[in-house]
Amino acid sequence: MTTPEILACLSLAVSMVLPAISQTSQSYSLEYGIISQPPIVEPMKNDFKPELYPTLDRYVSLLLPKMASIDGDRKVVIEEIANYIFERLSQKEQANLTFICTHNSRRSQLSQLWAETAAYYYGLEAEINNYSGGTEITAFNFRAVSALERSGFQIEKSAGNNPRYAIKFTQNAQAIGNFSKKYDDVTNPKKDFAAIMTCSHADESCPFIPGAKLRIALPYDDPKASDGTADEKLIYDERCSQIALEMFYLINQVSIKFQSAR
Repeated sequence: MTTPEILACLSLAVSMVLPAISQTSQSYSLEYGIISQPPIVEPMKNDFKPELYPTLDRYVSLLLPKMASIDGDRKVVIEEIANYIFERLSQKEQANLTFICTHNSRRSQLSQLWAETAAYYYGLEAEINNYSGGTEITAFNFRAVSALERSGFQIEKSAGNNPRYAIKFTQNAQAIGNFSKKYDDVTNPKKDFAAIMTCSHADESCPFIPGAKLRIALPYDDPKASDGTADEKLIYDERCSQIALEMFYLINQVSIKFQSAR
C-alpha cells in the first residue's frame, strides 16, 4: 500500500472514531453529573450581517460563559418561555414577546432590548419580535438608558417628558424606538403573544393580560431603589447585566432547540 493510500485510510478511521468518542464522553458526563452548564450555541453565521458594536460585542462575549450561574428556579421559568417560542417557530409562526412592568421605565425596557439583541446574535431576529409596556406611562428612565450605553448600545434621544430613544446594537440594522407606554399600546401586539411580567407589582396587579397566549412572571429587583445613592451606577449595571444574561440564555435555549430540530 502506498503512503497516500495509508494516509487516506487513517483519515477515514479518525473521522469515524471521533464522533463516537464525543457521543460516549457526553453520555458519560451527563450520567455522572460532570456537565452542569447547558451548551452554548455559537451565533448562526451570515456573511452579510454586520457585527455588534465592538464594545457591546466584548460585553456579550464576557457574559456568555456566566450562563451556568443563573439560578435554577429562574432557569425553569426561562425554559418555559423558550418552549413557547420554539412551539411557535415549529408551527411556522413568529413568536411575539411583550415584557411588562409597572411604568415601562426600567426592567421591561431592558428586557426588550436585550432579547432583541440576543435574537439578532443567534440569527433569530426574523422569528422573534420583542416589545415592552407597562400598566402606567412615565418615561424610559435615563439611568437605565445610561447603563445600556455603558454596555455598548448606541442611543439617540428626543426631547419631551416621555422622550423617544433610537437604540442600535449594530451599525446597519434599523434603530429600535423605545419610550414608555402601556402594554396594550398600538405599537404592541394585541393577540398571540407571551406576556412576561418583569416586576412583582405588575404581576400582582394584572393577573389577566388580554390576548396573551402565555402569561408568565420573571421578576427582577427594581434598580429604582438605588436612585440618588452612591451605588446607583453599580446597581443599574448589575440589573442590566442580569437581564442581558437571562435574555441571552433564553434565546440560546431556543437556538439549541431550533438547530436540533433541523
